[in-house]
Amino acid sequence: MSETKTVAEESDRRQARAYSINSWCNSVCKRAFDITLAGILLCVLLPLLIALALAVKITSKGDILFRQSRPGRASREFYIMKFRTMVVNEKSPGPVLTRADDPRVTWIGRHLRKWKLDELPQLLNVFRGDMSFVGPRPQPTKLWKDTSIQEQASYVLSVRPGITSHATLNFRNEEELLAPLTSAEVEEVYLKTIMPVKLKLELEYLSRANFRSDIGIIFKTIFRIVDPREHETELVLKPTLPYEEQKKFRPVADNSD
Repeated sequence: MSETKTVAEESDRRQARAYSINSWCNSVCKRAFDITLAGILLCVLLPLLIALALAVKITSKGDILFRQSRPGRASREFYIMKFRTMVVNEKSPGPVLTRADDPRVTWIGRHLRKWKLDELPQLLNVFRGDMSFVGPRPQPTKLWKDTSIQEQASYVLSVRPGITSHATLNFRNEEELLAPLTSAEVEEVYLKTIMPVKLKLELEYLSRANFRSDIGIIFKTIFRIVDPREHETELVLKPTLPYEEQKKFRPVADNSD
């Protein structure tokens, strides 16, 4: 009986550690770093931002920026900003998540996504305090309402979301495990197979985050973008659905737009 109790207590301690939030995540120092770096980059990259904005406007109809309400720190909603990479179709906008080779993505949008240039307007989100450079990636509000993830969500949504994250760097193998997926099935498979793994990774980051780890994630993100070999990360997603059911699905990307 005593041995069983000891095992249970150890399990509880491990879970408590897994869900702990390091003080760095909401510190004044982290915020000061974000404001300083965002301000410098906005000044330095202004000519590039203007050129990209013109390219989006000239090559397709619609607004230059894609704006979508997402929950941030303390679950407060904010509008995440990206350069628009998809065609505008108000009558049939499609699923909230994008898929591999999504037909809604424009020609210029594919290039912006490849080099992550569509994310640059999020520097404004960081400067305003909606986001941080490093933190859990902000997901569409609709995805956070699933009852199976509420416990993890309360911790992940206690900090500012990030432009890049530990989960973004260490998640791969979707294409090998998931077969073709229809638009109607995108959100279902994402919630069942992908989001639980990403939440686990985000919680790992939150429990041990510090200035050094944030700098490391930022540089790894840059290397990932400029060097294709950096796409080979160590984590392989393990299936959480029966094999026969997996065969119905196809790859989905990790964020919407």
